[in-house]
Amino acid sequence: VTGLTSRHVAERFQCSNDTISRYFKKMLFIFSDQPFYSTHVRFLDDESVHPKIRCNPKFWPYFWNAIGTIDGCHIPVSPPAIICLNYCNHK
Repeated sequence: VTGLTSRHVAERFQCSNDTISRYFKKMLFIFSDQPFYSTHVRFLDDESVHPKIRCNPKFWPYFWNAIGTIDGCHIPVSPPAIICLNYCNHK
């Protein structure tokens, strides 16, 4: 269900949008609450950034303030319409 709307998830599991929204909020609160958060969430220190990124001026301006990533995280992005054709068939 990653990347789908709540309507698609509700259709898939045959329940209402309200039920999906309610359980999503419950899980969000569980994952952000103190017992889970303090046990499982760890922030990286500055020394854990790979030297290839930290020492390269091409990469470091974009990563200097990053606190980490989530494996498997997908962020939908698209180029501006004026240059959209330049990015056709690119991942």
